[in-house]
Amino acid sequence: MNKLEKVLAQIYRVTTIMGGLAIALMMIHITADVVMRFVFNTPIPGTITYVANYYMLIAIFLPLAYAEHTNAHISVEIFSDRLPACIRRHLEGLIFLGSSIVCFIVTDRTWQEAIRRFNSGTAVMQADHSIITWPTYFFLPIGFSLLGLVLLLKFVSYVISLFKKQADLRIHS
Repeated sequence: MNKLEKVLAQIYRVTTIMGGLAIALMMIHITADVVMRFVFNTPIPGTITYVANYYMLIAIFLPLAYAEHTNAHISVEIFSDRLPACIRRHLEGLIFLGSSIVCFIVTDRTWQEAIRRFNSGTAVMQADHSIITWPTYFFLPIGFSLLGLVLLLKFVSYVISLFKKQADLRIHS
């Protein structure tokens, strides 16, 4: 499992770098559009479409797994902080399992939609330009499947720790 975790960690890093590059390219693209619009009176065609359909989706969905892997997601523990540590640990394990199941369901649904958009050749018309957008529908299932894998691995680690704890109790008794 250690080797799998290392491979997935590399994938998470790559997708996060892609998210960062998308943000940098988005800033450059928007800045160039503003300069072209106000200095030369000729905006870059499709800027809004590229920002909304490419840069934003890459920046939001691809780094999800890395954020979970590094425990960087926001969590609010108003209720769980009041629980005993043992119960919190088991609750966390169940949340890992439930969240991974939800992620895989979302992966399936978004994958089906991505295939449908691919088959129809989805594009957006902006002014007199047609911009293909079907590839962007694949960012969601990629992001959610990786997030689901992270959560599933955390659940498996939780289960393994339970078995180790049981084995330790048997050895010491």
